[in-house]
Amino acid sequence: MTPSQRIDQMIADIADWRGQTLASLRKSILAADPEITEEWKWMGSPVWERDGIIAVGNAHKGKVKLTFMYGAKLPDPDKLFNTGFEGNERRAIDLFEGDKVNERALKAMIRAAIAFNQAKKKPAKTAKKTATARAPAKKSKKA
Repeated sequence: MTPSQRIDQMIADIADWRGQTLASLRKSILAADPEITEEWKWMGSPVWERDGIIAVGNAHKGKVKLTFMYGAKLPDPDKLFNTGFEGNERRAIDLFEGDKVNERALKAMIRAAIAFNQAKKKPAKTAKKTATARAPAKKSKKA
């Protein structure tokens, strides 16, 4: 089963509002950039990636959590993050029953996370020249 199929199954198995909320988040995430890929990690968590992890989604009892791997490094002008402020890396959005997702702001956050991932990637190493410049060999003089 592919990661996307596992996420489909997970959402289908959540019969209440949390499944619908997770499906809505997923739709917005995937719409933000066509090169985002879905993964299935940590024994049951949907993960969205592009040049590194963008976010992890989970349905918990009473809420849906979307955790951004490097959320602390991202601008949040629309104040989407509402939890995880105690750490230096991650930030999260907790959604409760009846909460609406600001789709425009979420897509902007996803794009900012992608830009962060791309900026932190190390440039590819180039092969160093192995030949060294040598001084021409001196000719021996025979007397």
